Amino acid sequence: MDKLIEQIERGFPQKKIVIVGDLVADQFLRGTINRVSREAPVFILRHDNTQTLAGGAGNAAVNVASLRGKAFLVGLIGKDSNGTNLKQVLSDSNVVCDYLVESEKIETTTKVRVLAGQNYAPRQQVIRIDYENPSEIDANLIAKLKENIVSAANDADAIILSDYDYGVANSEIANLCSEIAQKKNIPLLVDSRFRLKEFAGATTATPNQEEVEQILGKNFTEKDCVNLRENLDLQALLITRGNQGMLLIEKDQELKEIEAVGSKEPIDVTGAGDTVIATYALGLASGLSFYESANLANHAGGIVVMKKGTASVSKDELIKSIRSLESKVLGQKH
Repeated sequence: MDKLIEQIERGFPQKKIVIVGDLVADQFLRGTINRVSREAPVFILRHDNTQTLAGGAGNAAVNVASLRGKAFLVGLIGKDSNGTNLKQVLSDSNVVCDYLVESEKIETTTKVRVLAGQNYAPRQQVIRIDYENPSEIDANLIAKLKENIVSAANDADAIILSDYDYGVANSEIANLCSEIAQKKNIPLLVDSRFRLKEFAGATTATPNQEEVEQILGKNFTEKDCVNLRENLDLQALLITRGNQGMLLIEKDQELKEIEAVGSKEPIDVTGAGDTVIATYALGLASGLSFYESANLANHAGGIVVMKKGTASVSKDELIKSIRSLESKVLGQKH
């Protein structure tokens, strides 16, 4: 445990992580239910406030920065109000935004979650409205993204490729990230919502249970997971399973189960995968093993699911969680 805490304290602040992928403006529109409309049998919601947070690859970058790593973000936003708000949130979170590509040709991907409730009552999500770029990203924008990746990756300690299937993490971008990682001998970590099989050859990947089920079926076995790692030519496959913890499948190693940390009843799992891969990347970049890095990521995931909305984990919260578990284990021994 002392080794992990030392790396968080001393190793994380020195590490430069390049995050490449799909940026999302996560908006939370909160309102108070006022009355029932006379136009239709629906509630009228009085708007209280709208908050913009960084989602997708942006959330992974925010988590790297909140853990005191150096987060360099490469992605695409529109020259619109949502893009402006998202960039401001990222900058305020100490994410380096110099390598973002802004374009009038696209609309910033935005997810609006409407949270409604009566006076003095908790707000609950009633609907989500997604705004997505309707057309493919053109060749000029892809070329600019590739140019920025090469520049941003100078002196990088790890690369995260965050694929939410909005077009940035295409084959050209993935191949470039792989080439840079191999040349620099640094880890390439992949988080892909729907296309994990297209990222073979990365260092490691962090799919969740549902994403693995899309590939292997609902009743997949440990042997299936071992075969999946081999087929994807990964050094390690880290499967997150919510309140059931994690499965780590390493090359030439026994499969390891990592028990979930914290409450078995999460408050909000929004963006938890981004927190996991950010922490995992910082661990690997700091010289920790896959297992040690996965354990840190497990703690971070356990913390963030107890927060509402798209959230991040701080260095102090992570250390507190590790020490709390250590004390609990020691208490059980005595």
